[in-house]
Amino acid sequence: MSTAPSERQPDDDGRIRGRAAGAAPAPLSILDLATVGTGHTAAEALAATTELARNAERWGYHRFWVAEHHGMPGVASSVPAVLLAHLGAHTSTLRLGSGGVMLPNHAPLSIAEQFGLLEALHPGRIDLGLGRAPGTDQATARALRRGLADGAEDFPRQLAELTHFLDGDFPDGHPYARLEAVPRSAARPPIWLLGSSGFSAQLSARLGLPFAFAHHFSAANTVPALDLYRDTFRPSEVLAEPYALIGVSAVAAETTEQARWLARSAGLGMLRLRQGRPGPIPTPEEAAAHPYTLAEEDFMDSWLANVVLGTPAEVAEGLEALRRRTGADELMVTSHIHGHRNRLTSYGLIAEAYGLTKS
Repeated sequence: MSTAPSERQPDDDGRIRGRAAGAAPAPLSILDLATVGTGHTAAEALAATTELARNAERWGYHRFWVAEHHGMPGVASSVPAVLLAHLGAHTSTLRLGSGGVMLPNHAPLSIAEQFGLLEALHPGRIDLGLGRAPGTDQATARALRRGLADGAEDFPRQLAELTHFLDGDFPDGHPYARLEAVPRSAARPPIWLLGSSGFSAQLSARLGLPFAFAHHFSAANTVPALDLYRDTFRPSEVLAEPYALIGVSAVAAETTEQARWLARSAGLGMLRLRQGRPGPIPTPEEAAAHPYTLAEEDFMDSWLANVVLGTPAEVAEGLEALRRRTGADELMVTSHIHGHRNRLTSYGLIAEAYGLTKS
């Protein structure tokens, strides 16, 4: 069994220096899943997410999004609106949002109410990111969607309905024209569409909305989807020009060896999920000791190839190379690895090396 390489905490005086504070070439944000690792509870994971959000604000990250997932023991962020309300109470300037809410799982009026309430609680800080995938397996999706419409296939209609509820502008004669989503503020939360293929890219472009692409699990589709988004974009009251961010798996540590050792815990967690055996994120020791088949080793190698990992300088260089290659306007990093201190260290090192403003 492999042993852990040496660790270093984010406030260590000996940390590697990156760009000067405030010199980041693009906004950098975080996607967090309230990761539950082996040996830890959901309550501990949520407390860790809260601490991470407070530090993300201090380090200068632009946004902090949480994602809706169901039936996954390694993810505690099943209800983004509840978690965002909590995080908003523990931060003051950081933008908070869903990355995303899986709209087919919900009635549009319910989401309009939830995010109208969030905007009222934390005005000017809330993003509403929407996806059309279930965020779970099909059996759980059926349980969630009981009594709702046709799911992902009905997404454009659900999105239009949600937008009308947020804006209070159903046309006369519409069955919902007299309904009001309460509370509703004068400035509604910005809507983002999330995707891992061309569908949401094209819909975002047609509606003139910002687009978030899941590069961290669909890297081969990133450039084609962003090209489609930009080529078909129509200016709107929301955006005059296209704006795209991409989600990126990233792990920084003292050494490249240590970063890879940590990243393999997330890789084994993803492997088990793909095999229909979801569970808490395994420890790096578990990942090192796992008896991989050849097919599993191939999966792990393929998965790790899509993670920007290494020393802080290596990660900063990798992120910037990816941003230049894709033309993304913003990067959103995620470190779905075992251990809160490991994640906190990784995000802190990335923030400094990429040149974010730090207090």
